[in-house]
Amino acid sequence: MSQSVDRALTLLDALGDAPLSLEQAASSLGVHKSTALRLLRTLEEHGFARRQPDLRYRLGGRVLSLAHRALEDFDVRQVAAPYLAALNARCGYTVRLAVLHDGEVLYLDEVAGLPGAEPSRIGRRAPVDGTAVGRVLLAGLSADGVPEEPELAAVRRRGWAAESCEHREPVTCVAAPVAGSGGRTVAACALSAPASEVPPGELARMVPELLCTAEAISLAYGGSPTPRWCENRCGAKPAGHASRTSARASAARRR
Repeated sequence: MSQSVDRALTLLDALGDAPLSLEQAASSLGVHKSTALRLLRTLEEHGFARRQPDLRYRLGGRVLSLAHRALEDFDVRQVAAPYLAALNARCGYTVRLAVLHDGEVLYLDEVAGLPGAEPSRIGRRAPVDGTAVGRVLLAGLSADGVPEEPELAAVRRRGWAAESCEHREPVTCVAAPVAGSGGRTVAACALSAPASEVPPGELARMVPELLCTAEAISLAYGGSPTPRWCENRCGAKPAGHASRTSARASAARRR
């Protein structure tokens, strides 16, 4: 790999964590300040970085533009958007959609709960360990033949996962899988709230709503979800899946 490209990408990643002074940028790369300055100015010229009045550098608008275009390529995000908004309107908590990407959780979309309650995670990554969405996504991999841990087996049987203050941010979260063709897990839908304001038990009471939403997204995405989907909670069924929805509703009534 070109050393300059490698350094520029490393610097972009560092700028994503926090604004950097010239000295901090040079230190993060292990290079002289003149080298860091050339890289920062090049990134600035192309819109990937910008200098603040305090002379520190932060990510530029071009990064946001590219990130938005990249996220649009995940068509499950477009399919899920109205269902995420409907769930947020019903419960008032933050609703998120995430996928497994390069071995990490990648947050594709969210509808925020109370203003200022939690920072946005759209476009951010998180470890699969210690997060409810990570457990749901890993449990989906287990279904594809990956060796299964007891905890993931329990998530698969239950159909959802939970966390409370296990990640860096003090949040309570419950997540459920979104299924694609063949029942394969393609994404995770989650409800999240600050742990200081919403105890785990309170959020757990919303699990039926979460499961219904995940099933509705699965159906709209063309998947084959388990029959937990509830049309009355999740809104109008997609026209292309009317017969499948009716069949599931009839089966549910028989049970």
